[in-house]
Amino acid sequence: MAKVIQLVIYKEIRDPQKLASYAALAGPAMIASGARFLARGVPLAVKEAGEALRTVVIEWDSLDVAEIGYNSAAYQEALRALDGGAIREIRYIEAV
Repeated sequence: MAKVIQLVIYKEIRDPQKLASYAALAGPAMIASGARFLARGVPLAVKEAGEALRTVVIEWDSLDVAEIGYNSAAYQEALRALDGGAIREIRYIEAV
């Protein structure tokens, strides 16, 4: 299977402290599962109907590897720390 790109779009940050706790756990958990972080932050510019929302771009070797990473015990611990602290949209697209 081809590499995939994961886009995480933060539609709303409700609790910055919970987000910080999540990030401290999530990054290492995802890297341990094979994630390669390509970009993160608020866009430098947006066009057309774009919104300046915090976005994270991650590369995975395959969708299967991404799913294993998402479902790992370490990442699930990170999600528990997030505990509603943010509303996010997660997309996976095939890399070119």
